[in-house]
Amino acid sequence: MTLPTSGSQSSRRKKTIIAVMAVAAVAAVALLFPHTKPIPVVLQTVERGIVEASVSNTRAGTVNACRRAKMSPSAGGQIAKLLVKKGQRVKQGQILLELWDNDLHAQESLAQEQLKVALSRVQEVCTLADAAQRDAVRSQELRAKGFISVQQLDRAMTEASAKRSACTSANGDVEQSRSRVRVAKATLERMVLRAPFDGIVADISGELGEYATPSPPGILTIPAIDLIDDSCMYVSAPIDEVDASKLKVGQVSRITLDAIKGRSFNGKVRRIAPYVLDLEKQARTVEVEVEFDKPAASDSLLVGYSADVEIIYETRQNVLRIPTSTLLEGDRVLRYGDKGVLEERVITTGLSNWEKVEVLAGLAEGDRVVSSLDRDGVEAGASVQPETAQPAAK
Repeated sequence: MTLPTSGSQSSRRKKTIIAVMAVAAVAAVALLFPHTKPIPVVLQTVERGIVEASVSNTRAGTVNACRRAKMSPSAGGQIAKLLVKKGQRVKQGQILLELWDNDLHAQESLAQEQLKVALSRVQEVCTLADAAQRDAVRSQELRAKGFISVQQLDRAMTEASAKRSACTSANGDVEQSRSRVRVAKATLERMVLRAPFDGIVADISGELGEYATPSPPGILTIPAIDLIDDSCMYVSAPIDEVDASKLKVGQVSRITLDAIKGRSFNGKVRRIAPYVLDLEKQARTVEVEVEFDKPAASDSLLVGYSADVEIIYETRQNVLRIPTSTLLEGDRVLRYGDKGVLEERVITTGLSNWEKVEVLAGLAEGDRVVSSLDRDGVEAGASVQPETAQPAAK
């Protein structure tokens, strides 16, 4: 058996020490230079396209119907017929409800009978007047031949004049009777509530047998029927006063609804309020109405939805643009260099919105800029590696 010499033991000890020192050196390098490996980043390409400048509402807007009527009968009375239900579609002129009106129908019947009597009397009296007129003409002929006296002629002429006046008076009674009939019908019409336009019954507050009361001046009462024309809708939304000068009627707009996620609707500005509201402190706004562009029946838009509007006041075609998410404070971007090192660029911007920024100077078409700015170590001078080369959204 051969025992190891002291020299071989010393050699092995030296190798062990060297290995430990090498590991320590590697660990120290790793601690001192933790980012030697390129950082993965998302890049966006500078390209040409459309950039729109727009303004948006400061608080949520509301979807309204272009026409909405909260109606009650023009006269008070007990509801005798309720001819519609909630959610039912109705046509213009369709009867919605009727009040009890038997007494008024009786008055109309009486007025009709009085008219018939007046017409009969006119026929009688005017027939006698015509006969008296013919007698007067004959009396004038007889007097001219000397067959009757002046007194007889005068009596004939007076009688003809009196009966003609009676005929005129009877005709006046007929007109009065016709007026009474019209009054009776108008009173009956007040007991009927008709739809002023095509629409949908949103709410009914009365029931059969209940008493419907019209609203006296200055006193609000619950309407019997709430009718909505849902064929035309618009959004009423407040816009900050500093943006009011940029708005014009007819400008193209986009409408988004909290109730319908992931979709926008086209619209146009239909009205801009001619005054500024100061309902809240330091929040002066102008009320703007944006009308939907012919929404389809399948869109299921409901009056009362909360909505936001984006009103486009200027558009530029075929300009250099980058996503807004790539822009740092001070109009700076991080450009991807030829050797994979980020370089900071200060750019000149033009129109902008939440999605796109127009580039007037500082970048060229085809350059790539970083959009994943929230990642650790992403700064000028960092070595990076493209994770995904995503084209800008159109």
